[in-house]
Amino acid sequence: MQRTPMAWLAVVAGLVTTLAACGSSASSGTDTASNAGASATSTEAGAKKVKVTFIEGVAGDPFYETMACGAKEAATQHNVDLNVQGAKNWDVSLQIPMVNSVIAARPDALFIAPNDSQALIQPLKQATEAGIKVVLVDTTLSDTSFVASAIASDNVKGGQVAADALAKLIGEKGSVLLVGGQPGVSTAEARQKGFEEGLKKYPNIKYLGNVFTSNGVAKISQLVSAQLAAHPDLAGIFALSTDQSQGANNAVKAAGKAGTIKLVGFDAGPAQVEQLRDDVVQALVAQQPAQIGADGVAQAAAAARGEQVQKQIGTDSTVITKENVDDPEVAKYLYTTTCN
Repeated sequence: MQRTPMAWLAVVAGLVTTLAACGSSASSGTDTASNAGASATSTEAGAKKVKVTFIEGVAGDPFYETMACGAKEAATQHNVDLNVQGAKNWDVSLQIPMVNSVIAARPDALFIAPNDSQALIQPLKQATEAGIKVVLVDTTLSDTSFVASAIASDNVKGGQVAADALAKLIGEKGSVLLVGGQPGVSTAEARQKGFEEGLKKYPNIKYLGNVFTSNGVAKISQLVSAQLAAHPDLAGIFALSTDQSQGANNAVKAAGKAGTIKLVGFDAGPAQVEQLRDDVVQALVAQQPAQIGADGVAQAAAAARGEQVQKQIGTDSTVITKENVDDPEVAKYLYTTTCN
């Protein structure tokens, strides 16, 4: 297996930890997560109790479960009665009925990772018309004029950093594949955009395009296996999220090409971290979902109480490698499926 100098990883990690933007594009006016609590002044014990619902992008996914853990911890600090729910699949046809059910229940606020940037606009507008404050987390909408706040990582920059990481791993030459871009999913579109922009700096890298993936790790693995068979000279893969990363990693391992085909994944669920330790994947671009969940509760509670909110909040990301995965400073970026 090719040994790669680690200096570039330090540079990439430094670049990524500056991420501070929302939704599918960066904004020069975006506030950082460290300031998120400044405008949410509802942490006092005497603050009015409010009801807030969190609709996860996918229930059971380590990214969203970690987000829920951060939200639950923050709920106790902000005197929030928090309800967490979500569908088992990333499916707008399942998420819209959940939004309608929440509207009928009339909480004071809801925050949600919308499964589609267009289809959720009208249902969420109906929520605001019903007097429910709406906050977006992780994914966003094409129209955010009516939402109180939107909280996310800078996914375009994350894709660019992934391109740099993968280019270095493969010696800046060879064929590479993107796994997991999905039309209508703002984070996927943004990461794909950043990755494709980042690859333009490397003339000796051939971009094979994007594998559109369906739900389920097993199906994703099958799709990637087909690409491995079609492109025996494949040098590297960038996978856009937890299921896509795990599916791609499983396919590469099954093909006996672990370590030969370089892998960069987005997100750091338990399965991805285990495969990082086993050298199946060489780098992970990890977000900070617990902070996103905490900010979601803080902003939703502030909006419900008529307090000042931040229109956009950006949270940090970092590059995780086998060399730094056990660093205490990296621990906050690792995802979980159960709250402490």
